[in-house]
Amino acid sequence: MKGFAMLKIGETGWITKDVPACGPMDAICKPLALAPCTSDVHTVWAGAIGDRHNMILGHEAVGEVVEVGSLVKDFKVGDKVLVSAITPDWNSLEAQGGYAMHSGGMLSGWKFSNFKDGVFGEFFHVNDADGNLALLPDGMDLGAACMISDMVPTGFHGVELADVQFGDNVAVIGIGPVGLMSVAAAAIRGAANIYAVGSRKNCADLAREFGATDIINYREGDIVEQIMEKTHGAGVDRIVVAGGDNDTFDQAIRMLKPGGKIGNVNYLGEGDYVKIPRAEWGCGMGHKQIVGGLMPGGRLRSEKLARLVETNRIHPEKLITHRFTGLEHVEEALMLMKNKPADLIKPLVVIE
Repeated sequence: MKGFAMLKIGETGWITKDVPACGPMDAICKPLALAPCTSDVHTVWAGAIGDRHNMILGHEAVGEVVEVGSLVKDFKVGDKVLVSAITPDWNSLEAQGGYAMHSGGMLSGWKFSNFKDGVFGEFFHVNDADGNLALLPDGMDLGAACMISDMVPTGFHGVELADVQFGDNVAVIGIGPVGLMSVAAAAIRGAANIYAVGSRKNCADLAREFGATDIINYREGDIVEQIMEKTHGAGVDRIVVAGGDNDTFDQAIRMLKPGGKIGNVNYLGEGDYVKIPRAEWGCGMGHKQIVGGLMPGGRLRSEKLARLVETNRIHPEKLITHRFTGLEHVEEALMLMKNKPADLIKPLVVIE
């Protein structure tokens, strides 16, 4: 089979590999739709997870099952399936402890294009199929379905980590596709004011549609000053960090109330340390919490998020700004994520 791969740090290309083998609990799928992610960009061009050689990229997909292992009970050849970007080993001790995404070690539930070939090929392997696949609901838009693999659960997890409660004032820093889903999740959770931090007009417009009450444009002044002015000096109750860099935590701590919580789902692909301002952190005693986490994977999560799409609670298909047809366009779509033109939110590649 052919696949689009990271050849080494800073270099990508098409390669030919054997079709992956199917274990007794596993499934082999062919892609129906694919989406590149900024994480792929960090992986290749920043070397964020270290050097990888001839590793097929991609972790966002909708697929069709072409083979199942002898112990798979709930899926069969021909099933169209949602595929979580995070595919834990559900019998691991970490899963039993409540952190399946770290099964086998920190971040080890993230297998696609990390520890094994990803989904940007003619076929891909899914471990623990009964735990990591979900049936694609009839009639669901492939763009919405593909966003359920990563953008929706990651954005929602940021809101969970920040523990947003009804009536909270919430800031979402970064309103790319993940941050936009954090805005939607905060609105569902009953947030009062939602301050969406970003500068691109199409993202700002969609953030308002998803529930943002205010857009904080970092090109128009310091975001801490803008948030403090909006909140009359009080700061916000909760913050979701879905973009920015290692210095973003400095800003987040400054705009957070004592007793508030920051949920980080931004993939920090470069640098060695993050900055936390000592005094504004209450000299270490301000009860300002930072919680960062890899989004949960698994079938149940995918099924629940799919219900939100089916009942029109969320509209992740609106993230898709660029659509391509044919596996050969994966490279072009990935370069869009790397170069981020002004009209981009998320590209989708539909496979014929």
